[in-house]
Amino acid sequence: MLRVEGLGVRYGALVALEDVSWQVGGGEILGIIGPNGAGKSSCYDAATNMVRRSGRVFLDGEDVTEVPPHGLAELGLKRAFQQNAFFAELSVLDNMAAVLQRSWGTGLLASIFAPWQEASRRRALEAEAAALLHRFGVPPEMHGRRPGNLPYGTQRMLSIALAWGSGAKVLMVDEPAAGLGGEDMLRLRDLLDTLKAEGAALVVIEHHMDLIMSVADRIVVLDQGRCLAIGTPREIQADPRVLEAYLGRVA
Repeated sequence: MLRVEGLGVRYGALVALEDVSWQVGGGEILGIIGPNGAGKSSCYDAATNMVRRSGRVFLDGEDVTEVPPHGLAELGLKRAFQQNAFFAELSVLDNMAAVLQRSWGTGLLASIFAPWQEASRRRALEAEAAALLHRFGVPPEMHGRRPGNLPYGTQRMLSIALAWGSGAKVLMVDEPAAGLGGEDMLRLRDLLDTLKAEGAALVVIEHHMDLIMSVADRIVVLDQGRCLAIGTPREIQADPRVLEAYLGRVA
């Protein structure tokens, strides 16, 4: 569903990423791990055309190397960032409705001359937004709050829900488990498994080894901007290069 070939990113004399290639299919979770500064976020930025880079990107078999980030989102390649990002002054429900608005909005003339139609669409939009929030683990009693007033774990789920929007072929998430534990971690794992079961392709940057080893089908290990290893969780855990470069440091 998503394939990147020979991605490279430079910031002046600094080589952040060099000749990195990987792919992920529908119904698969690809993990990306590596030490701090290994190039993980640069890899995401390069895949979604948010930095100047070399290499090629293919989405569902189509070359999308030159497509801008917003165009990639329209084609089904979506991304949740490491830092939560919301419309802070809107309610949680209105945040979700804003993401879905493009599918439900009416034109100016229709709003003026057929207000009943606008009201009907608004009710349908809010119903879809509420259902989507509930699906992503944001309970109805929190829909009227502002995002900043949610528990942190629920904020993370909201961030993923907003990235997903009306659906995605490929969803890229950057350290979704950061700051989570206990029930929040279980909710996140269940959500990733559900999206995978529905056929989405997921790419997950993660430092939480227990999570990524339990949900990923394959893992890419980056080190100093290069691809050190690609394999199943079992293969990665047994790879001496990985143990030396990353997993061994953590242990």
